Amino acid sequence: MRYFAKVTDGVVVDVIVAEPDFFENFKDSSPGTWLETSKSGHIARKNYAGIGHTYDRKRDAFIATQNHPSWVLNEDTCQWEAPTPHPGGTKHYDWDEDTTSWKEI
Repeated sequence: MRYFAKVTDGVVVDVIVAEPDFFENFKDSSPGTWLETSKSGHIARKNYAGIGHTYDRKRDAFIATQNHPSWVLNEDTCQWEAPTPHPGGTKHYDWDEDTTSWKEI
């Protein structure tokens, strides 16, 4: 089985599991385009599509919602990244948008 995302006006509105031949007989009367997506990243669309994500036709990429205003889009991966690298290690951190830094929790 494979995954397909329905994109309407650049926004993912549905994601289904189906075989490609499903679309040979499938009649969809609502507007939008079905595009294959992949959890493993083997499809050229960079990221797995989720409802509410956007599809950038120019990049041929699904892009998640920007969770933090200070984060910037990595043009290669089409993923949002913090302006400050994650500290790593075994401690747990949350992003603090007010200080645009990682805070230990």
